[in-house]
Amino acid sequence: MDEVFKALADASRRRLLDRLNERTGQSLRELCAGLEMTRQAVSKHLAVLEGAGLVTTVRHGRERLHYLNPVPIHDLADRWIGQYERDRMAALSNLKHALEGTAMSKPEFVYTIYIDTTPEKLWEGLTSPEFLKQYHGGWAPSSDWKVGSKVLWPVEDGGAPQDLGQVVTESEPGRRLAYTWHTLQPMHQEMFGMSDAEFAEAAKERSKVAFDIEPAEDPELGMKLTITHDGFTSADSKMLEGVSGGWIMMMSHLKTILEKS
Repeated sequence: MDEVFKALADASRRRLLDRLNERTGQSLRELCAGLEMTRQAVSKHLAVLEGAGLVTTVRHGRERLHYLNPVPIHDLADRWIGQYERDRMAALSNLKHALEGTAMSKPEFVYTIYIDTTPEKLWEGLTSPEFLKQYHGGWAPSSDWKVGSKVLWPVEDGGAPQDLGQVVTESEPGRRLAYTWHTLQPMHQEMFGMSDAEFAEAAKERSKVAFDIEPAEDPELGMKLTITHDGFTSADSKMLEGVSGGWIMMMSHLKTILEKS
């Protein structure tokens, strides 16, 4: 939390966060536009923000896109402004507001978490049934996690796992895992209060998720895990709304599990 305070203490860094709040997923060139700062100065400020977990970056072609991560700020508010009784995940329920205006070709949900573990153990946490069941609340996916393999989900009666059309698209143990996501299921219609017509249209959406594993910039932090979930049809996507809070909670749980194991 000290790093968050340090990052927020500078007016230039707060201005960069404001710009990312208005439109997340910007390149360094875009962030520099209209600022009375050199490119080098902006890069240094972004490095501080990334080190504090307030910004995460994803390579997109030849550019690195910068995404706002509001969770540390809300954690700070929960810790120091408790009288407002804010729920820890309040930032995530309205995450779409931070995504509005982002080009559809860019990732729409990006989150980075630092876990004090090894790349091998982190890969195991993402693919092993033993770990998956612990932080998926019992409803965990299963696969051999090879490119082209199906990703299956359990059913309530304990029968054969169901195929929801998900396929592994990339698999580099200890480095990167990616697969297509399932569409909205019947249970989601009641959950989101959708009409039959709204549900039928929303159920056509097929998104995808990727997990990138790399060493943290600070060796003491262990590994850096970046989750990119994209392919949504719009910023108002119900699936986007659902997975935003879900991934944060599950990865926080995975961090606890791995750092205790």
